[in-house]
Amino acid sequence: MGNAREIACRLDPEKFHITMFLAGEPDERIAARPNTRLIRLPRRRQTVRIFRELVWGDHQIVFYLKSSPASFAYMKLRRKWNGRKIVIGTMESQSDLRNEPTIKANAIRMWEETVLKCDYLFSNSLSVQRGLKRQYGIGSEIIPTGVDTSYFTPDLHRQANARPRVLFVGSLRPFKQPQLLLEAASRFPQADFRIAGDGPLAPELKARARRENLSSITLLGPLNAPQLRDEYRSADIFLFPSAWEGSPKVILEAAACGLPVIARNNYSPETVVHGVTGYQATSDSKIFSFLDVLLSNPELRAKLGRNGRQHGLGYDWGVITPRWAAIFETLAARKLRKTS
Repeated sequence: MGNAREIACRLDPEKFHITMFLAGEPDERIAARPNTRLIRLPRRRQTVRIFRELVWGDHQIVFYLKSSPASFAYMKLRRKWNGRKIVIGTMESQSDLRNEPTIKANAIRMWEETVLKCDYLFSNSLSVQRGLKRQYGIGSEIIPTGVDTSYFTPDLHRQANARPRVLFVGSLRPFKQPQLLLEAASRFPQADFRIAGDGPLAPELKARARRENLSSITLLGPLNAPQLRDEYRSADIFLFPSAWEGSPKVILEAAACGLPVIARNNYSPETVVHGVTGYQATSDSKIFSFLDVLLSNPELRAKLGRNGRQHGLGYDWGVITPRWAAIFETLAARKLRKTS
């Protein structure tokens, strides 16, 4: 997982030995890190290999536990067996999963029996923290999602676009509401709209764009990190109409690249300061109203983009990772005192 990699590569190797599972090519920063053990997973029977490491691996802390068959079996076993490892889970979305029809009931049950059963839970925003408390009565501390502001940077020398360019990045699912970019394209023919990502709505979006002759819409499909950075840096506005989020990393990446952001206020993203770095919209009509303002005012776009870049520096992984390091050290020391 991307966030786990960003944290791991920044932890002091003299203080932390890290074991990580590897399914594809290793992150170069992780591969070069001293005191790091990478476990390459086989194509088949991954659950067995992961479960074996969770149970018998020589670790004090299991971090960033996600719902999976291996995690499910491990969490069931450790409750009977009183396992001594510290298990830390992270909350990065809202907890009312049953209100989101694209999430299946068995996936929700597995999540409840894995992530929610961790010894410690950390939410990535105030909204996520409140939602977890409201839905399950579980408390959590807040550590925001970070962003690599040395990688995601504005292109200060790029040529201005002949037409303003509006970008969306995310999975193409109903709650992300990428279809609003098609509506925006019909309302604002003076701009170009680009959609990066893939998901079940992709065929429907492509068909609608053809049917309505929306030539200003480009569906880019899934992008790798360099391609994604190029899209951020060549855009003028980041439009993210998703209605069900925690603290979206794409908002931080876009802001770090100097883009003003339009998002919804359903989840009150702290990473968008209304009227300063972009806008938090209360409705579709407000989204289109804010988009109209930004499309017609390049100076305002530039100002909000600069503010967003500055605001995003406070979420740099170099700021966030030391908070995780302090937590790991505190919890490990606390566990050691209890067992000594």
